[in-house]
Amino acid sequence: MSKPDKKATRDTQTSNVFFEQNQYLPMLYGDHDSHLERLAGLLNVELVSRGNMLSITGHKRDIEATERVMNSLYERIEKGEDVTEEHIDAAVRMMPPVNDKKPKNRHGVEATDTDVYIRTMKKTIVPYTHVQANYIRAMYDSDLAFALGPAGTGKTYIAVAMAVYMFLNKKVERIILSRPAVEAGEKLGFLPGDMKDKLDPYMRPLYDALFDMMPADRVQEAIENGEIELAPLAFMRGRTFSNAFVILDEAQNTTRTQMKMFLTRMGERSRMVITGDLSQVDLPKDIKSGLADCIPKVENIPGIEIVRFSDGDVVRHPLAAKIIKAYDEWEEKKKQYAEEREAGRVAYLHRLA
Repeated sequence: MSKPDKKATRDTQTSNVFFEQNQYLPMLYGDHDSHLERLAGLLNVELVSRGNMLSITGHKRDIEATERVMNSLYERIEKGEDVTEEHIDAAVRMMPPVNDKKPKNRHGVEATDTDVYIRTMKKTIVPYTHVQANYIRAMYDSDLAFALGPAGTGKTYIAVAMAVYMFLNKKVERIILSRPAVEAGEKLGFLPGDMKDKLDPYMRPLYDALFDMMPADRVQEAIENGEIELAPLAFMRGRTFSNAFVILDEAQNTTRTQMKMFLTRMGERSRMVITGDLSQVDLPKDIKSGLADCIPKVENIPGIEIVRFSDGDVVRHPLAAKIIKAYDEWEEKKKQYAEEREAGRVAYLHRLA
């Protein structure tokens, strides 16, 4: 049995897929259903295998995507080719985003199919991967969404695009963009200039995304009249954000106290998006990431969506995904080595006793 990170709670249905050759199923499903586990997380579905029948539960669009991926992998095995986690990631990544149909118009005629997208003043943002498409849906449908995963997956950029869309369409009155002022090897006091000069480098990625979505003069005007605010997390205490779209970027660098403080700033008619990469925590080693601490506590709360990106969703240079994977593999080897050393030390102490 394989389940997604969070069971869908709205508009779900179940479909069954049958595979003729039982001897192919171990390779298709993976050791201990590991392939099904990975696919369930990527496409936000629940997968249950019963012999040569695979039951898929989720949103209709995600079920259709899962069926396409499973059938393509099955055909690969029929041709005598291997199936690995990399092939699963590639199949999901190369699949076009599932189309959502527009409702019927007043004449009862259904409009042309349209991809999931975000339209802003300067450009239209279209998802490159299925996970990005689900991320857009999560932000649109939920008051609080988390985006977890490596750099280059569009977590921040797409969140800013959604904030601009909702601001331009008067779904919110303000945009609040925030980051913890924590970077590896740097401290605010060491940087030249006044407080604004010190903070600008931390906020620059958010500025860049804003200028991609809106004309520079419109951005500047909105900042000056308070419709758009860029502030470090340290300035959030004591405030409540109502009728606003609030983004906390680089949330892996929050402390547990900061994360709880930020989450409780949420006011009426507000939306929050929290992004972070738990593999790039710049906090001191003795301080636990507030994002890592928060996720297991809130992921089962109705109304909260958690979208997890993988290195297969990286949309920068192809080498970026390979570099991320190499780092992950190296860290996993270090962890295994440390565990083996600890086990050896414990066994040695037992022998001495």
